[in-house]
Amino acid sequence: MKGNKENVNAESAEVPPARGPIYRLWRFVREILIILVIAIALSLLIKTFFFRAYYIPSGSMENTLQINDRIFANLMTPGPFELERGDVVVFRDDHQWLPPLETTPSGLENALSWVGILPAGDEQYLVKRIIGMPGDKVECCAADGKLTINGEKITEPYIYAGDSPSDIKFDVTVPEGKIWVMGDHRGASADSRFHVDVQGGFVDLDSVQGRASLISWPLDRFGTIDTHEEVFANVPAAK
Repeated sequence: MKGNKENVNAESAEVPPARGPIYRLWRFVREILIILVIAIALSLLIKTFFFRAYYIPSGSMENTLQINDRIFANLMTPGPFELERGDVVVFRDDHQWLPPLETTPSGLENALSWVGILPAGDEQYLVKRIIGMPGDKVECCAADGKLTINGEKITEPYIYAGDSPSDIKFDVTVPEGKIWVMGDHRGASADSRFHVDVQGGFVDLDSVQGRASLISWPLDRFGTIDTHEEVFANVPAAK
């Protein structure tokens, strides 16, 4: 009996004392802080290497993208994945196609940009579709009004209803390291055609931030962004 009593006392001694409300509160706060640190670290990793959010302020890409759409761009293109004709790309406004910013970003906007929910508030970006890759000869227009790439006419189903492929005639050969871009709403897009006075209207591949892959908001427009590979399937390689 004595031995059993000693065992009971020993077991009782191993039970930790009850924790008070201050300990329980600290444990809760500590867990929340750990979760926040992990979430911020993952967000920074994602926005640095994988995806980043952007906002569509204009109708230059209608109806593929509409005003106030939120999109995610795949930052691994260009990179491990290569760009192709038809890709919708986000690129920095390195050659001042847009007017200067009139307002500075707020502290909240800077914070959301830092974690990758918003793009950098002190930089401007444009979203257009790639029509010509390096070496391509892009011309407008053929007798029926269509664009030609390396001599092959293309039919563009993504163009805004009622727009022609282009009201501006052009005949360009895309230099190495650059692309020729156009908006889907051809009548409302100040794209490569409108900036031939700045390095021929071409966009540096180094300026491309990523390929627009997903519409995330509003929810009724949630879905992937079509690159319309079929449009360019018969275009021959650049000579």
